[in-house]
Amino acid sequence: MVKKKCILPDRLRDELKKPLGLLFDERELLDFLKKERYIVSIGDQVTYTILKNNIIPVFCIVDYKTKRKACNKEIIKVLKSYGQQKLIVKNPPGCISDDLWDSIRDSYKNMGEKTIRIEVDGEEDLATLPAIFLAPNRDVTIIYGLPDKGVVIVKTIEENKLKAKKIIDEM
Repeated sequence: MVKKKCILPDRLRDELKKPLGLLFDERELLDFLKKERYIVSIGDQVTYTILKNNIIPVFCIVDYKTKRKACNKEIIKVLKSYGQQKLIVKNPPGCISDDLWDSIRDSYKNMGEKTIRIEVDGEEDLATLPAIFLAPNRDVTIIYGLPDKGVVIVKTIEENKLKAKKIIDEM
C-alpha cells in the first residue's frame, strides 16, 4: 500500500528533475494531444497552453505560480475559467498531502462526467506522482511542465505507474 502523505527527501530531488515520460516542445505537444482522449494537466503554464489551444483536460492541477512566482493576470483568468467543479487543497512544498492525494483520486472517479480544476494552496510540483499512480486503467495521458526544458507526456501504462510508485515509496 502506498502512503498517502509523502515528503520529498533531498536525495530524490535530482531524480525528479529528469522527465518521467517523453519530453516535447509546445508544437509537438499540441499535435500529440489532438489524438488523446483523457488528458490530465499539471501546472499552470502547460494548462494555460492547452486551454488556449482548445484542448480540454479531464482535470487540471494548478497553484497560480510559474517557477515559484505568481502567474500573470491573463493566465489566471484562463485557468479560473476552466472546470465545472473546483477543488481547493492544501499542499506544502516538497510534499504530497492527504488533501491532494484524495482530490486526485476523486477527480479520476468523476472522469468524463465533469471537468475539474484542483487549486493547490501551496505547491503542485509533486502532484504528477499520484496522478500517474492513481490513474485508472484507461487511456490517460498526463502532462506537466519541466522548467526551461519543455513539457513531459506520461502515458499511464503499468511501467510508468510502477516508476511513480517506486518514487512515492521512497518518500
